[in-house]
Amino acid sequence: MQSIRFALCLALLGCTQFPQLDGSEGPEVEGAAYPRLLSVEELRAIPESTTSVEVQTALLGRLRGLQARVARLRGPVIDRATRARMTRGVR
Repeated sequence: MQSIRFALCLALLGCTQFPQLDGSEGPEVEGAAYPRLLSVEELRAIPESTTSVEVQTALLGRLRGLQARVARLRGPVIDRATRARMTRGVR
């Protein structure tokens, strides 16, 4: 059954229209030098906090919101009253 699904997914991917990416960059990208890779020592030398207070505050707010969402998602999916009603219906 899984091989049929896999074959179907491959067939569907073959029908996908991909966007044209040729010429999507400007001339400044074509002439730009390849970025230099940094060594571990150079990465460690970068100051730990390079963001502004506003960015840090926004990120912390987003982090708190995501943590609250995770906490809600960890709770039961079906509340007790609904689960009891479902159990009565199965009997």
